[in-house]
Amino acid sequence: MTEAEQHLWRHLRMRQMASYKFRRQHPALSYILDFACIDLKLAIELDGGQHANNIEADEMRTKALNHAGWKVVRFWNNDVLTNTEAVLLEIYKQIGEIQPPSQPSP
Repeated sequence: MTEAEQHLWRHLRMRQMASYKFRRQHPALSYILDFACIDLKLAIELDGGQHANNIEADEMRTKALNHAGWKVVRFWNNDVLTNTEAVLLEIYKQIGEIQPPSQPSP
């Protein structure tokens, strides 16, 4: 794992993110997702400098995952390391948009 992946994993592991279980290096389609919440079909991808040269490939990957029902959220490694709080808030926001509304009590 990269330094940014290790840093973010400390916040995602052990159901720390809204009590959802995240996995790292999870296979989906023919890809390996950096982090994935299976229950929400939420993929979190961290991009380093090499991704600036692979924009088209990343877009194709995201479209394929979206077509399979996955929501893909991308962050730059630098943002994870220097602006962690904003990254975590964005992940919480994405979870809130995806998670099903709670059922009323009978």
